[in-house]
Amino acid sequence: MREYYDARAPEYDDWYLGRGLFSERKRPGWEQELAALERALASLSYAHTLDVGCGTGFLTRHLPGEVVGLDQSEGMLEIARERVPEAAFVLGDAFALPFADGVFERVFTAHFYGHLDQNERLLFLADAARVAPELIVCDAARRPDREPEELQERILEDGSSWQVYKRFFVAEELAAELGGGEVIFSGDWFVVVRSERV
Repeated sequence: MREYYDARAPEYDDWYLGRGLFSERKRPGWEQELAALERALASLSYAHTLDVGCGTGFLTRHLPGEVVGLDQSEGMLEIARERVPEAAFVLGDAFALPFADGVFERVFTAHFYGHLDQNERLLFLADAARVAPELIVCDAARRPDREPEELQERILEDGSSWQVYKRFFVAEELAAELGGGEVIFSGDWFVVVRSERV
């Protein structure tokens, strides 16, 4: 999927901001809920955090503490480095994190976990637990107009079409899937769950 995210990097934030191909989408309460999500992330305790699948750094900038962002897409990282110059950004593999055991206090990931199949989830969760005792997952809330699990066709501004696996979550079910945890945020569009990985 590296090619997809490299191609999507210049327009990725349009999804958050309702621009471009997303300008005509009906998303009631989106802007207010996105602002509430950003406030919830900013209110987290200060921590040495690894943001896995950081993308353009759109949410990374709200994480308190010393932050390292990791992504497989150099195109995404170029934007993130400009957006969050105080953070460090690393090109790398989310399933083989290039960091020593226990070097972080927290792993954060947003809109990454929901793209993982079962085997990928197990790999990611094991490596996240290796590098940090706490995991926070932010992803898409389950909605009536979506199946809990989909293979989506995504079309970019250049007309290219990509198949993307996607899941949508009920916060309490996500917490249970992660082995237990605390719901930090639960809305119509986003959920955030914290899980202690010890």
